[in-house]
Formats: sequence, C-alpha cells, structure tokens
Amino acid sequence: MSEKIFVTGNEAIGYGAIYADCTHYFGYPITPQNEIIEFFAREFPKAGRCFVQSGSEVSSINMLIGAAAAGVRAMTSTASTAFSLMQEGLSALAAAELPCVVVDLQRGGPGAGTTQTAQMDYFQVTRGAHGDYYNIVLAPSYVQENCDFIQLGFYLSDKYRQPVIVLTDGLLGQMKEDVVLRSIEFGPLPEKEWALRGSASRGYKRSYLHNYPGFGVFGRYANYLDYLKGANEKYQEMASSEVRYEAYEIEDAEIVLVSYGSTARAALGALHQAREEGMKVGMIRPITLWPFPMQVIQETASKVGKFLVVEDSIGQMVEDVKAAVEGRAEVHLLGIFSRHLPNTSGMIFPDTIMQEIRRLT
Repeated sequence: MSEKIFVTGNEAIGYGAIYADCTHYFGYPITPQNEIIEFFAREFPKAGRCFVQSGSEVSSINMLIGAAAAGVRAMTSTASTAFSLMQEGLSALAAAELPCVVVDLQRGGPGAGTTQTAQMDYFQVTRGAHGDYYNIVLAPSYVQENCDFIQLGFYLSDKYRQPVIVLTDGLLGQMKEDVVLRSIEFGPLPEKEWALRGSASRGYKRSYLHNYPGFGVFGRYANYLDYLKGANEKYQEMASSEVRYEAYEIEDAEIVLVSYGSTARAALGALHQAREEGMKVGMIRPITLWPFPMQVIQETASKVGKFLVVEDSIGQMVEDVKAAVEGRAEVHLLGIFSRHLPNTSGMIFPDTIMQEIRRLT
C-alpha cells in the first residue's frame, strides 16, 4: 500500500532508505545535506535502527565498511568537499566487494567553494579513487527519484557486491515535491554467505574476509591478477546490463540536449518550448552516469548535427559526450559560464537554454 507525502529531496532520501530496509546510517554534517542527517537522527531510533553521527567523514566511511562487512544494509551521505575525504574508504569498499549506498549532494567548488548548488562532482564519482575500479552512479532529477533510487541503489549494490553512489545536488535536495512512498521490488538477490556474523557464523563456511587483514581480496582468488580479472568481469557485466537513460524526441531531432540531475529539468522545459516554436530539439537524460549511455549517444550522433550539453559546471560530462560522439557531430557546452545573467542563484533556467538553442540553430 502506498502513501503520498509532500517532502524535500533530502527527506525523500531518508524515506527511500527506510523502504529499502536500510538499518544503519553513519553521517557527519555538511551543507546542503544536513536535513538528511536530521531525518535519520529522528526516524531511525524510533524504528530500532542504528544512527551514528560520526566524528568526521573519514569516520563515516570506515563505519560503513564495518557495517557492510557484517551484511546489513548501510549507507552514508555527504556533500562534495567531504565526499573527497571518503575516497580511500570507497576504494576499500570496492576492493572488499562490500555493498552499500553513498549519497553525494553536490555543491560548488573547488576547495570549500560555496554552498550554492552545482554539478561539479561528475569526474569524482564516475572516475573513482585510486585502484582502477567502478561504482554504479545514479543521478536523480526529481524528488521522487531521490526516494526510489536509494531503493534501486541498495538492490544494485547487493546484486554486484559493490558500492553504489547516488549523485544528487543542493537544488534537488532542498526543493519540495509530492513523493509516493512504496516498496519497490527489483528481483531476487543472492544470500550474503560472505558476511561476518561473529559467533553466529561458527559452523558455517568462513568468510573470505577472515583470511586477509586488508579485507581479504586474495581469499577468493589464487592471486592478485585473478582478483583483477574477476573484478573486471563484474565491471563489464555492470556496464552492459545497468545502463539507464531517458530519451525525448530524438527520432527527428536536429539538435539534442544532454543533461542530468536537476539541470535536466530545465533542459526538458526548454525542449518543450522549442518544440512549440517548431524547432526539432531532442534530449537524452543519463540516469546512470556510470555506466554512461554511450551507445544511444553514438547512434544519435549518426543522425543529428549538434549536441548541446547542459551541466552546471565548467564542463565535465561533456567530455564523455564528446567521447561517445567520436567527431560525428558538433558538441557544444552550456555550463556555469553560459548563464548570460550575472549573479544568478546557481540555476540554469529554460530561457537560458533556449537562447543557446536559438544561437545554434
């Protein structure tokens, strides 16, 4: 049975965790995601679940390692600058093949930057930290998706035994929309026979995590090279099976917008306006930033003359679009310097996108 409520994007993340049966949350305050921590601090103890405000972001990610190793559904959330501090822990989670969800609520940078909303973490979440690994990255554009993608993230993390990142932003975290609360079924998952259960695990096959102090990648494999081969096979399966995107009006388009997150909402508004004015504009919204929807962009590039990448940064996702297009079409960027209006609030509006569409057509 479902229920509709009116909540912020940050609160929707908390509800998504509840409906995903997440039982452990660890976090440290940072704007603009403090409401997420407040939600977990208020709601998890009521439900007999574990909430810990850690001493730092480094503490949060390492607590997440311990909880994930025990086989429970656990998550953390943070924002941009603090997400940087979690990179070593994320690499360790990937090495140990431990499922969990990490939410990154983007804000402006580099450095301490600003609390203003932005889309400047694309490289950080899609390229990963040291060690040559990949995490699935989900990019919601609506408050409902903030809720739903937490559930999807936990399913995918358990399916592949890999961390999943939900990349949202300050604008989407603070806005309010209707959200339908419901449990989403994605399919069966394997038992977590590998999980550390303490004394309860006696008599069962010992987890490979027992066999190596560095989270034990060698316990399941004969040597390091075999481990890398196994990990690469998993990444290839993720890349071939988990690409998600939405396409709008690309069949007859002469120019195609590519945008994600909250900025995709403005791009879609511009598309509708352009169509009303008789301009053949289409759009591709990547939902997974990794794996990136390369194929649909490649196929579209053979039919259209121009792409306009709309992202609230100097330009990061545009590099993946260029790689997918492979020179078959023009690729233009409407980014943080293309707003045409000084001292804006950190948002790219449909009117701004329309100006660029008109200039390109």
